[in-house]
Amino acid sequence: MEAHVNAKVLLNHATSLQLHTGNLVNRSRLKKKCPSSPSEELQDCIQATLSKWFATIPSLETKDLPMTLDCSIPEETEAITAEEREELKVSVKIFLSERDCSSIRNAVEMACQSLGVSQLDSVIIAPPPLPDGDSQTLEHLQPLWAELEGLVRSNKVTAIGTSDLDKALLEQLYNWAQVKPSSNQVNLASCCVMPPDLTAFAKEFDIQLLTHNDPKELISATAFQEAVQASTQDLQVAHWSLEWVLRYSLIVKSRGIIKSKGYLVHAKRSAL
Repeated sequence: MEAHVNAKVLLNHATSLQLHTGNLVNRSRLKKKCPSSPSEELQDCIQATLSKWFATIPSLETKDLPMTLDCSIPEETEAITAEEREELKVSVKIFLSERDCSSIRNAVEMACQSLGVSQLDSVIIAPPPLPDGDSQTLEHLQPLWAELEGLVRSNKVTAIGTSDLDKALLEQLYNWAQVKPSSNQVNLASCCVMPPDLTAFAKEFDIQLLTHNDPKELISATAFQEAVQASTQDLQVAHWSLEWVLRYSLIVKSRGIIKSKGYLVHAKRSAL
């Protein structure tokens, strides 16, 4: 059975898809073409990983089709050894497409399993994009933060942080939270310098301010479907939607360099 026929059969049967891009630091095809944005990088990685994975699938027995597609290329994914673990900081950022708190735990557990670790050093949460004109509120953040706090208490995560909170909302979250935010990412595309009130608050309460260049929506529903569609021929992808994306970085503590980075992606197929 040809790869595109395999792919079509698998995607029409499965109800969920999880994908691991592998280590992008080592991926030569990305060195030839530097992506212009995180969104383009992710779309490119989804397409390339699926194309390669579909090409490796042997002929299928239709009675044994999986409900969850586990799309990763073993030679491009490497677990952290016990000897390396002390030397590395494992940092992740979770981008939610839906306001489903269980996605946070699922993403953390998949990251631990994929990277071969029992605990992540840092998790930053990016809540799902809001409709135009709506603003993030404490009520939006509370259930997501409570899920993160549970992961800290169960020793799955050491430190938790936020993304794109202004001083007022960061202060509200800090006062409400039992496990306090250790960091807050600020997008310098929307403000060229750190707001002085945010800087002062973060300094007073020992919150690290970090910068990032991620768009509000890391990858749109359409761009995700286009990436899947482009991975092979004749796919019907209209019923597939993204649930969450996790980006990880493994940083060598003593040298401050990135040893490995990649994406984990989880998607689901709605009922026809």
